[in-house]
Amino acid sequence: MSKTFWMVVVDEDNLEITREQGFKVIGIDSRNRRKSVRLTPEDRILFYVQDKKGFAATATVASEHFEENTRVWKHHEKNELFSNRVEVKADLVLELEDYIDAREIAPTLEYVKKWPTEHWPLAFFGMLHIVPQRDFNLLEDEIRKASVIASARQPVTPEKEATSAATASRRRLKKKADSTRRRRRARTRSATNQTSR
Repeated sequence: MSKTFWMVVVDEDNLEITREQGFKVIGIDSRNRRKSVRLTPEDRILFYVQDKKGFAATATVASEHFEENTRVWKHHEKNELFSNRVEVKADLVLELEDYIDAREIAPTLEYVKKWPTEHWPLAFFGMLHIVPQRDFNLLEDEIRKASVIASARQPVTPEKEATSAATASRRRLKKKADSTRRRRRARTRSATNQTSR
């Protein structure tokens, strides 16, 4: 069965809650129940953060649809519990400052072409959408590039620095020990050759 490519529209608060939960489960609102039951393992999900107008993450669906009423996410309607859920495995997740700016890329998407260019945000109303694979791949590629750039500028933490220093120290000691062993072997061979003469 071929996988489906989805876009989940969230706000920053709910994405942060999902992040804090380890990006293991997502909940879909009751208005999108009919679509949510179609989520199946291996489907791919793109996260769009509506209040930041940015693409933030991709994930792979890891379970069939199930219902769960534990309150996890926030909603302006008190009774909305995002009960339609699937387990997911995060693939790429960006920090807020690295989100892909939808204002720059959204108007070029195949999915958005159904709307007038100046009204592209209308394409992101509602929580769950099926998007073309081409759009998904394009956005995931942009998220991947942003992730690489973000990783490159991450400062070295004291823990990482200590680990690197310890590793370097172990390598130096091993190199010295190997060198000592080689010299001993050379001396032993030399002494053996002189005795045999």
